[in-house]
Amino acid sequence: MFLTITTTGTPEQPATDLGYLLHKHPDKAQAFSTSYGTAHVLYPEAEAGRCTAALLLEVDAVALVRRGKGKGRGGAPDAALAQYVNDRPYAASSLLAVALSGVFSSAMKGVCNARPELPGQPRPLRVEVPALPARGGPDLVRKLFEPLGWTVTVEPVPLDTEFPDWGDSRYVRLALESDAFTLAEALRHLYVLLPVLDDAKHYWVAPDEVDKLLRVGEGWLPGHPEQRLITSRYLSRRWSLTRQATERLELVRLAETDDSEVEEIDNAVEAETEAEEKPTPLAVQRREAIVTALRQSGAARVLDLGCGQGQLVQTLLKDPAFTEIVGVDVSMRALTIASRRLKLDRMGERQASRVQLFQGSLAYTDVRLKGYDAAVLSEVIEHLDLPRLPALEYAVFGSARPRTVLVTTPNVEYNVRWESLPAGHVRHGDHRFEWTRAQFRAWAEAVAERHGYGVAFEPVGPDDPEVGPPTQMAVFTLTTPKEAKAA
Repeated sequence: MFLTITTTGTPEQPATDLGYLLHKHPDKAQAFSTSYGTAHVLYPEAEAGRCTAALLLEVDAVALVRRGKGKGRGGAPDAALAQYVNDRPYAASSLLAVALSGVFSSAMKGVCNARPELPGQPRPLRVEVPALPARGGPDLVRKLFEPLGWTVTVEPVPLDTEFPDWGDSRYVRLALESDAFTLAEALRHLYVLLPVLDDAKHYWVAPDEVDKLLRVGEGWLPGHPEQRLITSRYLSRRWSLTRQATERLELVRLAETDDSEVEEIDNAVEAETEAEEKPTPLAVQRREAIVTALRQSGAARVLDLGCGQGQLVQTLLKDPAFTEIVGVDVSMRALTIASRRLKLDRMGERQASRVQLFQGSLAYTDVRLKGYDAAVLSEVIEHLDLPRLPALEYAVFGSARPRTVLVTTPNVEYNVRWESLPAGHVRHGDHRFEWTRAQFRAWAEAVAERHGYGVAFEPVGPDDPEVGPPTQMAVFTLTTPKEAKAA
């Protein structure tokens, strides 16, 4: 990946002041290690009249796979050749944006101890990116940069110059020019908008990205006409984070319009009201009930069957009583998201030795599932067609045979209490069925009898006197003496 920043100057204000601003001497070529390769800073030209600084990011494709999204120690396996053969080492993306912030961190903050007067001075700047993914084409590039005051030259890159009829690729050559910005402002624009145009990030977007976006976007993002698109793409289209960022940006805009502080605008609700306790989400109550039941069973080695995006695995990892946690799911995409959520690529050796994710189908027996203290099927069975339940039953209770099995599923009787749920509809479009308490009890007792387990039932969530709890949980305990001793 390659980017150049050029400025011009005079004998009184030489262009080589760019070296002070970037904290990189024009007479040297420097290299900086990153998690995904090596960033090189060099100056193709450095004269008083004109100075150009170049950032060359040499991406290690293997490191990108090992440390990228969803990969790393214990990450979800995916040996597709596409991991290694892609545009990431060549086309500007969030990798380049992160390199900008790392290599030019002081410049982006507007700090220059040697020449403190320089960072606040606007200067003529020309930024060139020869290969930039632009999902939205040249028009979107102009919509993002022109409102900020840049003069934009954007040229589509053809798919193949030998075959012009094939049309243009999604890549462009970009040149930006302006004499109205400080170097720090220009770098902050690039840091946000390069990954926005690519519409992808190489790392998991956590909630702290909202603070980062507001900090880097200060002064220009609240009033940008494409603010919503920028916010959504920068936050990888995570709806909850996008809404949070949008609300905070609107407060900033209102404060600027009213010439007041954000705290003065955001004072409609008194502090006592803000401190009121919010109801605990049902998903959190469900995980708490599962963890409590696992502790009571004395389980140390736990299977999360149908682990989805890894929320329960993440909760179990916080408790040292669970020495081994295995997440299993048929969806590779879910496992990839779970790996990102758990930050497996950054996890310490000791913690990483406690967790494992692998792909598997609960409709088939799997020797990897044998020998565990407990297995959890949280909100899983309702996603299977009823004819497939016997296969799952045998795979878990007949083949794997953990000492304890926890099964949670929606209580369809409680659906009348959901105001937003139309009558006769299930809670999720992928649910094949939802059972009453009597139906669930009948199924669970039959399974327990066939396979030598005892079963008890516990409510999860508020236990309505008329329709019961929103979630019902069955706790199976292996009772056959010979099997229990072997387990």
